[in-house]
Amino acid sequence: MRIATWNINSLRARTDRLLALLERHEIDVIALQEIKAKPEQLDLSGLEAAGYEVAAHGLNQWNGVAIASRIGLSDVHTQLPDVPTWPEEEDGVVEARALGALVGGAEGTSPGLRLWSLYIPNGREIDHPHYGYKLRWLEALRAEGARELAADAQAPVLLTGDFNVAPEDEDVWSMEFFEGKTHVTEPERAAFRAVVDEGYADLVRPDHPGPQVYTYWDYQQLRFPKKEGMRIDFALGSPAVQNAYRASFIDREERKGKGASDHAPVVVDLEF
Repeated sequence: MRIATWNINSLRARTDRLLALLERHEIDVIALQEIKAKPEQLDLSGLEAAGYEVAAHGLNQWNGVAIASRIGLSDVHTQLPDVPTWPEEEDGVVEARALGALVGGAEGTSPGLRLWSLYIPNGREIDHPHYGYKLRWLEALRAEGARELAADAQAPVLLTGDFNVAPEDEDVWSMEFFEGKTHVTEPERAAFRAVVDEGYADLVRPDHPGPQVYTYWDYQQLRFPKKEGMRIDFALGSPAVQNAYRASFIDREERKGKGASDHAPVVVDLEF
């Protein structure tokens, strides 16, 4: 089972690149973030012709998440339990930042896996209300991950997506540049570690350690050619998924060329 996660930064703008990526790497399932559209605005004919079922959740031109699978797709959930609203007031809404589904289980394929496509809030600035919203959102994710494993310690669960957190100093090109900024603060890192501590290991880092192993490069200031990136996209697997893990890679080439997303896909191979 080959699974990818990718902040595509507009599915409508990059459908052709997505189809090429799926074919090039023979991907079975992909979790997408920032699709930036309502489901009814999407042309899914190309994905369907390629054999993929698609679940998408979007409320407007911002955020939005999706999962495309050619090995079965069922039991879709469009939000985490107890996730906070934004704004966190009476008129706030649950943003389209999480989509969970059972993938696999189709005839002749691997057994079912609970997959979440996640787009964690950015946080904006440390003194902005969005920062507190981000921390509470991560707590909701931790709680859901804990519930999954409390119900079944051997449940195969994969939490994937754009976490908007750089857990280690080596995950950003310059800690000096990020001083006083979001993504690297101790509360954010502690919230990320809390998810990991519930039993969800970073599948990719052990095979791709060290500095300058990034998944995101800002469009501004020529960050990509300067190798000034961040590692903020992750695949966190439950113990059963850790046992099934075989290999992974980050498709840095997908960040190149005209019309690229500012994120690179992260791909993992599992064998149950």
